[in-house]
Amino acid sequence: MPAPKKKKKAEIKAKIDQDFVVSRFGVIFLITSILAIAIASMLVRTTVVKRDDWNKMGISSLEKSRVIPSARGEILAADGSILATNLYYTNIMLDFRTDGFRIAEFVDTLPMIVDSLAKYCPKYTAKEWKERFQRQLDKPKSERTRNFVIAKGAPDELLRRIKSWPFYRAFTSANKSGLKADPIIKRDYPFGSMARLSIGRVGVTKTDPEVHGRSGLECALDTLLFGVPGVERRAVSNRGTKYVVDIPPQDGYDVLTTIDITMQDILEGELGQMLVDAKADWGSAILMEVQTGDIKAMSNLERDSTSATPRYIEALNRSVQRYEPGSVMKVMTMAVALEKGFGKPITRTYPIGHSFAYLGKRPISDTHSPATLPIEKFIEYSSNIGMVKMSMPHYDHNPGQFREDLAELGFFDRLNTGIAREIPPFIPRVKNNAGGKLDLSRQVFGYSTMIPPLYTCAFYNAVANDGRFVRPRLVKGLRTPEGVDSAIPVSYVRERMMSSENAAILRRMMRGVVWEQGGTAKLLKSNVVEIAGKTGTAKVALEDKRPRYDKNGKKLDLPPFKGGYLEGHYRVTFCGFFPYENPKYTCIVVISDPKVPYRGPAISSGMVLKNVALRMHARGMLGPDSTLTASSGTRHTPTLYSSFNTGRNNVLCSSLGMEKARAIRHPSSARAESTVPDVKGVSLREALATLEAAGYAVSFKGVGYVYEQSPEAGTTAGPGSRVTLSLRSN
Repeated sequence: MPAPKKKKKAEIKAKIDQDFVVSRFGVIFLITSILAIAIASMLVRTTVVKRDDWNKMGISSLEKSRVIPSARGEILAADGSILATNLYYTNIMLDFRTDGFRIAEFVDTLPMIVDSLAKYCPKYTAKEWKERFQRQLDKPKSERTRNFVIAKGAPDELLRRIKSWPFYRAFTSANKSGLKADPIIKRDYPFGSMARLSIGRVGVTKTDPEVHGRSGLECALDTLLFGVPGVERRAVSNRGTKYVVDIPPQDGYDVLTTIDITMQDILEGELGQMLVDAKADWGSAILMEVQTGDIKAMSNLERDSTSATPRYIEALNRSVQRYEPGSVMKVMTMAVALEKGFGKPITRTYPIGHSFAYLGKRPISDTHSPATLPIEKFIEYSSNIGMVKMSMPHYDHNPGQFREDLAELGFFDRLNTGIAREIPPFIPRVKNNAGGKLDLSRQVFGYSTMIPPLYTCAFYNAVANDGRFVRPRLVKGLRTPEGVDSAIPVSYVRERMMSSENAAILRRMMRGVVWEQGGTAKLLKSNVVEIAGKTGTAKVALEDKRPRYDKNGKKLDLPPFKGGYLEGHYRVTFCGFFPYENPKYTCIVVISDPKVPYRGPAISSGMVLKNVALRMHARGMLGPDSTLTASSGTRHTPTLYSSFNTGRNNVLCSSLGMEKARAIRHPSSARAESTVPDVKGVSLREALATLEAAGYAVSFKGVGYVYEQSPEAGTTAGPGSRVTLSLRSN
């Protein structure tokens, strides 16, 4: 009877298996039911309970907004020449991971592509380009780069050329060709470093990715130049999603400055040459129009410590930094004396000598003065002792009043020129005791004071302007994005800083500095342009020469400046105006630590001002001159663009692949006395330098090189005659 037992065991086993399957499906059903209930409850929660919240979230994701940058305004010179503008470039890249990238066709045309890239993007050779491409192609698609750089900041012409190559002509879609072009905007300065610190620069910071002005006018007028960014949002349409403009951007204003490019070139050239000759540390110069206060030129040059040869570059804007001015301060002291009356009568005579121990302390010395001097000669002889003996009795009971009297003239008022980090003069308040009197006795002739060159120039300009204290300015007008111009009127720090009578007395005193027997700047006499002004010499203070601001204009946390002076090192200044009878321009030149024989202010700073005045006269910038003779006609002869410097011709020929070319014609540098030099074929800069050095006045028309001159080379014509140049560029 074994068979029934086996059958029973099989039935039991089958029953067990069936129960297991049923229980397993039961568990699965239970889990599925729970999940279904959870999903259903979440569906109800999402579509009913939280419907409004999810709708808002969906709409917000579809209507995502982004900023539309505004176009930064241009900075223009006084004649409309562009000093700062926006140029549009492209970052050209390849995306090797696009879905439709035609890799087979790309590989087939790769030899042609790399040959063309080597020609138009010569950063790499054809072989190097191919290796760079191949490294990407050898990788799995998921590991290839999406931003393979072809060129950064490329002009549109390069992008158009690449699109004309066979592969990119065949596959114009970015999805198939992988070609990406991201437009970028760069701030460009057509005149390079000219007036760089006055114009300024733009940049970004770690905390502010937007491009804003960081120095100069770019910084001071950033709110006008930057404009107002717009907003565009992503919206749903029946064709999908797209960005639509919500708030249009407002482009920035164009700013019309007072800078005159020609005057800037003259000032910068003369200052730079003097710094090289004098082996100085740095120099700063400002040229200002008397009637309007327009800053026509400004230059700040500093020795390039990284250069093996003497070279000066635009660096720290010294024109708005404070320095002890030296004897140029005597004009401010004399202005106070005349206005308050203790400088009159100007014929009153004081005993001077060479040494005066005021209050029995360290003697004050004079190096130029005779035994006695009238007040009207104090400026001419630059008498320290005279200034002290004239001033101290008036302030004996209240030495702090001197500073208050200067403030009454507007000396400490903010000028608000638009130059970044402009600061007013600093003259410390002194106590009414022996120490305070001693400090004041140094202040009246230029020590224990800190005055920016800009403020000295502005004060002297008021003297030249018959006592009217016009406000210096770098901006004369604005232009809206729609092209509407608005002029900014001339304004005044003080309608009248001093009386017309006292201003005339000061001008006569300053003329004596150049033209009278005791003048400290007799080297600056010229029968062509009559100059008046004042010299100043001060010891160079020990200072921390590290920059106080980083490249983005942020102030650095550095230790304070040191005290004391560098023995044997001087900072020399000349500030004056010209022409004397009808002042048109005021100019200040400051040079730090010129070496012998340029250590005197007249032979260095003053000579820069004189040369600037003569060059401006030669170009007709100081008005008509009846002594200039008419030209005698011209002859038309062909010429090759050339230079007095044969090295320039060699460089030009080499860059054009003309190594074996020889010069067809060079202008002749040899000439008989009182004959016109030969300048045909050279650049305008070389022609001006040659003719003005020979004493001729110059006028010109056109652009490019000189192709005609009148009178012709070799014509007899004395210094002062006018030479007319015709320029062309073809």
